[in-house]
Amino acid sequence: MSHSDEQLQSVLETLEECRRALHECNSRESAEMLSIVILDVRMKLKGIDSADLKALCDEMLRNAMSEPPTPSKQTQDQPRRPLLRVVK
Repeated sequence: MSHSDEQLQSVLETLEECRRALHECNSRESAEMLSIVILDVRMKLKGIDSADLKALCDEMLRNAMSEPPTPSKQTQDQPRRPLLRVVK
């Protein structure tokens, strides 16, 4: 592992600690934004460029569109519970 890769790995570990702390503080939006930064650093470490990521996402979308949705176990076994309930 090169020196710059070691530095990136150290930065990645720090970013992941920060993300965990944000989750614990219920700062969900900030944690999600930090996840994007973490993805970018991981891509740099693995040598993946944006074109590769876009190609992967496009392929996953094509696969998702061509597969019929599979019902979840809950909907197969029992009727769905209402999302909201009126309480008097």
